Amino acid sequence: MGLKSDTWIEKMATECGMIEPFVSGQVREGVISYGVSSYGYDIRVSDEFKVFTNVHSTVVDPKNFDPNAYVDVKGDVCTIPPNSFVLARSVEYIRMPRNVTGIVLCKSTYIRAGVLIPTTVLEAGWEGIITLEISNVTPLPARIYANEGIAQVLFFEGDEECAVSYADRRGKYQGQQGLVLPRI
Repeated sequence: MGLKSDTWIEKMATECGMIEPFVSGQVREGVISYGVSSYGYDIRVSDEFKVFTNVHSTVVDPKNFDPNAYVDVKGDVCTIPPNSFVLARSVEYIRMPRNVTGIVLCKSTYIRAGVLIPTTVLEAGWEGIITLEISNVTPLPARIYANEGIAQVLFFEGDEECAVSYADRRGKYQGQQGLVLPRI
């Protein structure tokens, strides 16, 4: 299994529709960068956010998720309250081939500002919009900029296709079209 280069990523995006919309090269001027990088692809965050709030004293339960736990925000900028959390989604729709696994990692620009995204795995055969979990671990409000880079996906290709893919298992997040809350 090996890490895949920018030329492989561009080929898979253009010939197989692995990343849509796809940005060849890297956009950097005046924004947090996005597009193809050396061995990955920097995805963007959309303008839809679910900001967690304690207004209703709701318990966050992944088995019985209460929509009162968050407030919907749509805009070019989302301010995450101190020591808080938002859900967001990628702009890009990803289609993972049966012999490729992706790892989603937070961009260092945000990490250096105390804004973190937990590592997420995109399994072979998975496809959809990526739901992003974004934490502000600082005691200050933190901003997220819509339609700019938020995380990098690194792609690892296996020597052969997997025996059972995420799609074969009918994974619960397969084909997600937007920001998806926890499911059982």
